[in-house]
Order: sequence, then C-alpha cells, then structure tokens
Amino acid sequence: MKWVVLTLLVVLASLQYRMWFGQTSFREIKQQEARIELVKSENAELALRNQKILAEIHDLREGTDAIEERARYQLGMIKEGETFFRILDSREGSRQETRQSSYQENPQEQR
Repeated sequence: MKWVVLTLLVVLASLQYRMWFGQTSFREIKQQEARIELVKSENAELALRNQKILAEIHDLREGTDAIEERARYQLGMIKEGETFFRILDSREGSRQETRQSSYQENPQEQR
C-alpha cells in the first residue's frame, strides 16, 4: 500500500511540476497570450496603414486631386489664372535682416 501511495505522490508531483514550471505552464500560457495581443494590435495598425496606402493609390490612379495636391505642395506649382501669395514668418524675416545688417557693418569679420 505504501508503494502505491508513494507512486501516486511522485506522479502527482511530476504533473504539478509540469503545470507550474514546464513548457505548458500557466506562466508560459500568459506570456503567449500577451504576445498574441501585441501581434494583434500591430496587425491592426498595419492593416489601417495598408488601407490608407490603397486609398492613396486609388486616388492617384482615378482622380486628379491627389496629383494636383502633390504638384502644389512638393513642386510649388500653381494653376493658370491663380495668384500665388507667400506669407513669411515675422521671426524668420527679422533673422535675415539681422544677418544682412551685421554683414554690412563688419564685412571683414565674416570671412
């Protein structure tokens, strides 16, 4: 009888060891679930990015608005009959004036 009880305790201990510390332990399962959630969120972000890219491709193939927008902002083009206005930042203008006046006052120190 003692041998049967001892054998059952050894089997129970080995099963408990696997459950708490083995490859299929509770800790490993929780880590895998956390990894799954991380991958799902990354996939959702990538799917959203893919949808935006596909919409832009569709816009470039079918419409002229995207092409016009890119020509305006990247190439600085304007339509015929439009008036181009350039608005400068007041801080940027004052920096340029300061540089020009200091160069005119001391042209030899700038070299």
